[in-house]
Amino acid sequence: MDPSVLVAGETLVDFLPDADRPLASTERFARQPGGAPANVAVRLAQLDHIPWFWTRVGADPFGEFLAGVLADRGLPDRFVERDPSAKTTLAFVSGDPTSGPRFTFYRDGTADTRFQPGRVPDETLDAVEWVVVGSVLLASSPSREAVHDLVERAEARDCTVVFDLNARPELWPDADFAAETRRLLPSVDVVKASPEDLGPAGFDADAADDAALLDAVAPELHDLGPHTVFLTLGDRGAAASATAAAPWGADDATHDGHRVDAVDTTGAGDAFTAGAVAALVEGEDDLDSVLARANAVAAASTTRAGGMAELPDPESVR
Repeated sequence: MDPSVLVAGETLVDFLPDADRPLASTERFARQPGGAPANVAVRLAQLDHIPWFWTRVGADPFGEFLAGVLADRGLPDRFVERDPSAKTTLAFVSGDPTSGPRFTFYRDGTADTRFQPGRVPDETLDAVEWVVVGSVLLASSPSREAVHDLVERAEARDCTVVFDLNARPELWPDADFAAETRRLLPSVDVVKASPEDLGPAGFDADAADDAALLDAVAPELHDLGPHTVFLTLGDRGAAASATAAAPWGADDATHDGHRVDAVDTTGAGDAFTAGAVAALVEGEDDLDSVLARANAVAAASTTRAGGMAELPDPESVR
């Protein structure tokens, strides 16, 4: 059967330091596949919901490495593009991986800045029910226009559009992250964000506690378009708000997360997104259960290093 989910976005190489020290004094790095949408796509495949994945890498050794990883993780290569004239994006990671990584990107004119509108045909969008996109591609043209084209055509076909709001200020020197976010949100059904993403997107993220933060930002996000807002809170779990247009109806929910011995939190938010989308695909109609499921996938993902490391099998996650 053809996939019912399409994920679109960047695939890149993360270089992880061999110790917690500044990049200037780091001598050795481990190469890992990365990119938030790529992580989401791989996690969905691990949860037995293999998606289409539209991505673009360079026709270089790093692109060859990433294409091989995606194939090894079970993703079909129909929409894995190889750019003959651009390099693959690289990201160097610093900071304590258990408290949150920081990224230094090498992404000037790389392959994932060169997505073209229309590369996913209408018949594919007619066949899928869920489309998942992130915000990194919105930072540069023509990828920005490619995302808007995809989302507009998906919306016209009644696909459920999921938007992972992922603030990376370094990538936005010539564009307005808040403006581009608000341009896309009217076409979005589900949005996932962390408190660190909300401020750069122009939302009030200064609430004293998590409940107050959700109360502050959810109504504005709902007014802009999404019927469901997921707020990931790291080791504090997650919260969600939904309107009557959501599959589970008007509701608010919180979940404290699952206690695990975290090894690496890189990609935990992406794992959360995959868990939530998997619950959508399976028809889960209880918001509390969706949060518990998404948090379980996120927690499991932190017990091994790397954003695409193997998860426990789906039954173990459940």
